[in-house]
Amino acid sequence: MGVAAAAVGAGIGAAMAAPGVAAASTVQPFQIQAAPFGNPNGSFDAPPIRCGLETGVRSGQLTVTGIAPGRWGCPPFAQVRWANLSTGRTGVARLSAGLNGRPAEATLSTGRGQVVLALTTSGIVTPGFATIAVP
Repeated sequence: MGVAAAAVGAGIGAAMAAPGVAAASTVQPFQIQAAPFGNPNGSFDAPPIRCGLETGVRSGQLTVTGIAPGRWGCPPFAQVRWANLSTGRTGVARLSAGLNGRPAEATLSTGRGQVVLALTTSGIVTPGFATIAVP
């Protein structure tokens, strides 16, 4: 019990540390890809969905974007529900339209900590789920 409490205390201390310089931005694919008709490779009438999570641009922010070349691959207007497990903050966002040469994306102000999110879109699509540590 004491070791577990110490581990939790260390994790809380790290999450509450003073803000510093954010690390270099990285885009990570979702742990479970959102999939049209349950097929992660898409089909003849529904392209594959390739979303990723970008951290490190600003402290406490997370961007949902595509992982295909040019950051394409995430469905326009998809809904993202998130919860920061470290602070209890929650929120809902919608990806942009993906028009005028700008890929669909949404920037979430989650705060620092461990964040879980779900991406849903219209049609017969399996939701994408992910967890990520936001610096």
